[in-house]
Amino acid sequence: MILASRERHRHWPRRLTLALCLLAAPAFAQAAPPPDPGAPLPYVIGLHEAYLTPQYWTARLDNADVPILDRSQIEAQNARMQAQDSHIQDIAALPAQLDAAAVRASITSLSSWPIRTLYNDKGKAITPALRSATEANLGLQSIPAQTTPQYGLVVKRAALRTFPTRERVFSSIGDTDIDRFQESALFPGDKVAVVHRSADGRWLFVHSERYSAWIEADAIASGDKATVLGYGAKGPYRIITGATAQTAYTPEEPRVSRLQLDMGVRLPVLADWPASEPVNGQQAHASWVVQLPVREADGRLKLIPALLPRSQDTAADYLPLTPRLLLQQAFKFLGERYGWGHDYDTRDCSGFVSEIYRSFGVLLPRNTSAQAVSPALDRVPFTGKDGKAVRDRAVTDLQVGDLVYIPGHVMMAIGHVDGRTWVIHDTAGGSWFGADGTRVQAHLNGVSVTPLEPMMASDSVRYIDRITNIQRLRAKTP
Repeated sequence: MILASRERHRHWPRRLTLALCLLAAPAFAQAAPPPDPGAPLPYVIGLHEAYLTPQYWTARLDNADVPILDRSQIEAQNARMQAQDSHIQDIAALPAQLDAAAVRASITSLSSWPIRTLYNDKGKAITPALRSATEANLGLQSIPAQTTPQYGLVVKRAALRTFPTRERVFSSIGDTDIDRFQESALFPGDKVAVVHRSADGRWLFVHSERYSAWIEADAIASGDKATVLGYGAKGPYRIITGATAQTAYTPEEPRVSRLQLDMGVRLPVLADWPASEPVNGQQAHASWVVQLPVREADGRLKLIPALLPRSQDTAADYLPLTPRLLLQQAFKFLGERYGWGHDYDTRDCSGFVSEIYRSFGVLLPRNTSAQAVSPALDRVPFTGKDGKAVRDRAVTDLQVGDLVYIPGHVMMAIGHVDGRTWVIHDTAGGSWFGADGTRVQAHLNGVSVTPLEPMMASDSVRYIDRITNIQRLRAKTP
């Protein structure tokens, strides 16, 4: 298997990281083909330089600017996701008191040591002593009979971890990209409910809208429930529409200086900020004055102004969900390094699609395993009984934005050229047969454009043979 899989041994469920968007066919009929894309590029099979631009794929579409879903339809879709998909959590609806069994079950469903041997970044097996210390830091014995959830806002991009530790662990010696304790990440302004603290006090177990895991305590500022849940509830806003953006540098307030903001993050704008009043030592006319959460010395929440330069890629509202803009947003990540579980301050395959759709205000589950089977989307499932003809036809019928799932991975369709279906995906690897008939093992390790038909999972099994689901985002009757 050449893809990084989020499958765990026994307690490590496969976490696939992509949500599927199969779009209605009438909006995606192909126009006349664009000019010749030029000579193929080396290495990736069939790739031309023109294929690495969203404009090439947009030019092949009729009605590229016709909305897939309008704003009211997106709101209805999100409501279905919240109501029908168990992977989406409403932290506002948590009981005022959680009993110890419920808290312990939440933690142990995630923080269970796998059977497989784990290694550190030096290739040494994790010792029994380190395992014991890590498990002891869960603090399960100190869970009170009743826990009152505490609410907070994330103040900086922070990792969500399987265990309350920074220790990086790996399944094989020498492969240090896939940290098996790395789950995901949360971004500035994300809302959490804190239900437990580690034995050393440095980690919090939190529930967020799409995930429950451990996060370092210094990434969370705690406040009253109404303030936390009300943050950003009213506009005006700025939506991050670039792959990432940064706040302005400020020595006066390091907590909001050059803060990384990822695609889809929504920040409230302080529209009534006096034009003559500087923000952290800088006049604000060339920036948006946004409100950001910071953590005080005692861990409490404070909301303060910060500058988001107008040069950064942002919008006043979520983008219209059209094929043109969907392609545009996906290609903004092209070439970004693959980051398992949002490691390396980047993202993995499911994070890639989640952030794309987040910039349109579309809510998707975090992991591919959940995205692939979400009942809130228009799912086309495949089983072992579906043969080559059925699968090949489904691939031929793919439209821009369709999300295609194989075990451990998700890809987004971008178009068809010369009998091949092309996808953009954030992938650790890939393979295909070279001109000499041997299989090329590619170390793509980032957001890449590849054809789907030649991609091989082994010498005899195609990616197409392994498709488990195709997901579609389209208007539905509530």
